[in-house]
Order: sequence, then C-alpha cells, then structure tokens
Amino acid sequence: MIRSVVFDVGGTMHVSLKDPDRVVAFSVNVLGVLSNGGIPLDVMPEKFYASLQRHAEEYKEWSEQSGRELPGEQIWGDYYLKPYHVDKEKLKPLAEELSFLYDDARVCNIPRPNLLETIRAIHAMGIKTGVISNIISLAFVPTVLKRYGIAEYMSCVVLSSAVGIRKPQPGIFQAAERELGLASSELAYVGDTISRDVIGARNAGWRLMIQIKNPSTEFRDRNVKGSGFVPDYLIDGLDEIPGIISRENKKDEEGIA
Repeated sequence: MIRSVVFDVGGTMHVSLKDPDRVVAFSVNVLGVLSNGGIPLDVMPEKFYASLQRHAEEYKEWSEQSGRELPGEQIWGDYYLKPYHVDKEKLKPLAEELSFLYDDARVCNIPRPNLLETIRAIHAMGIKTGVISNIISLAFVPTVLKRYGIAEYMSCVVLSSAVGIRKPQPGIFQAAERELGLASSELAYVGDTISRDVIGARNAGWRLMIQIKNPSTEFRDRNVKGSGFVPDYLIDGLDEIPGIISRENKKDEEGIA
C-alpha cells in the first residue's frame, strides 16, 4: 500500500521561466550582497551573470557525477565565483543568502496548476506528502511551500543542501524514509526527470514512480534516453495523481500484480 507521496519541487511543483530583466536584477542583488559582505567585485551585472552561469553548470556536472552537494561557501567559492578567487571565510555568512537568491530571484517560479488541490486531495485520502529536492539553498524550499499554501501538509522535507546527497543517489530517498517512518514499498515519488527522479526512485526501490512532463528539463535526460529507466506513469498534470494512487492501492488491496 502506498502511504506517502513525495514530490520533487523544481519542474514538478513549479516550473521556472527565464526573464532577462529578472536576470539583471538578480545579478545586481548578488553583487550588492557580496559588496556589503566585504567582497566588492568590479564587474558589470551582465558579464557577471554569464560567468556565474558557466561555472554553475560546471558545479552541476560535478555534483551529478559525484552525487554530492557541497556546503554553500564551497559552491560559491570554488565554482560560482571561481574567477574572482573569493575568500571562503568571508563567503560563509553570505552563502545562504546568495543561494536563496539564486533559486528564488534568478527565474520566475510558477506553481503548477492544481498544486494545492492535489496535495489536499492526497492528504484527505489519509496519505502523507513530502518533498525531496536537489537544491543549494536551505531556506528556498520551505519558503515556497509556505508561499504555495502547502507547508502544513508536508510530513518530510529532505534537501540535498541539508543532507549533502543529491538525487539519484538512494541515500537522499532513504533520508525521507526515515523522516516518514515508512518502508520503500510504501512510497511513491513524483518528479520531472529520468536522470534524477526516475533513476533515483528506482535506485531506492520505491513502490511507485510518477513522472510529470516538463519539456524545459528534457535536455537534462539526454544521456539516459533509452537506458531502460521508465516511470510507472507519465502524466501531464498534478491532478492525475490522486486517481493513480487510488487505483494502485485498490490493486494492492485486491492482490492484483
């Protein structure tokens, strides 16, 4: 029986839209935080952002290969701000604010249709909900859960920034199992990528994997297409999930394989 449905956040609970004006504002904010923290950088916002994104992709590639999430000051010092040779001790008190800006202010995050209704419907079925997210900020996910009105429904919130492990490593899923007090056979996961979410849920042996379509993240899966990892369900919208869980639990009750 499925007793909890756990969600990815970026690309699943919300989708992100790029906006050139927002990018400039984000860069100005980051440069301001750095300057106020004793790390002034003499660089134009547009040039700064181009460099930051290039090195952010380097970090993403490293973290996906290693399955690790580094502390914020290392992410910013060794990768995002690599060309500027910033003192990581000075970065330490600034790292979380910078990471929050990166996840919250750099793009426009828009909640998926029926997010609140779906979470409420699952909760009304007596089934727990939770989150597992690859994220460099500690505060961003708790903030958006409150923003979307669903924080009160979450029985676990497991972040790579807190546990130091990234999807698809099974360790981050096992952390959620411990928080929920449930076995892998009782858990369903909802995510938008094969490379992180489908493979991660399979690595952890979770009962059910639901993938929600997201054209903007398909490029992340280019190296795993045809690998044999497929979801149990591929859906268009979050509102399909309560029906899927009901059907799967009914099959379990009736002993249907």
